[in-house]
Amino acid sequence: MKLLQLLLLLLLRRRVNKEQTNLNRPPDIGFQMEKTKNNNLTGSGRLATMMMMEDEEEMTRSAISTLQSREEEIEKKKMQVREKVEFQLTRAEEETRRLSQIWEELEVLGDPLRKEVAVVRKKIDMASKDLKPLGQNCQKKEREYKEALEAFNEKNREKTQLVSTLMELAE
Repeated sequence: MKLLQLLLLLLLRRRVNKEQTNLNRPPDIGFQMEKTKNNNLTGSGRLATMMMMEDEEEMTRSAISTLQSREEEIEKKKMQVREKVEFQLTRAEEETRRLSQIWEELEVLGDPLRKEVAVVRKKIDMASKDLKPLGQNCQKKEREYKEALEAFNEKNREKTQLVSTLMELAE
């Protein structure tokens, strides 16, 4: 629209400049003669300026119609581009929604597995806590057993020695 306004302004300036140059030009002799005969502007000079004005108006109209058709084409192209962009944006939004839905489904599928892993880890931690004192207790009991076994073996050796001494005395 601005382009059209600028073109109209340019054409109006041309017309004004031509009219001013026609006024500043020395008068034509034939034109001057007719002026003196009729004492007014009639004849070929007036007809020529009228034809020039009509030609200029016709050129202006054709230029305006050309510009208008170009502007319409530009608007059509803008609308086409806008529609394409909107279509692509809509498609991208749909794809984003689909991806988010798939992501949520994957998380839902992954959550039970995570829960199971967490439960098993808790059980392992609890078992480790229970095993630590039991392991210490077992080591303590093993030491006591070894000490008791050593004491038993020593007492058994003493008994064997005493029995053999008794057998010697009884003979």
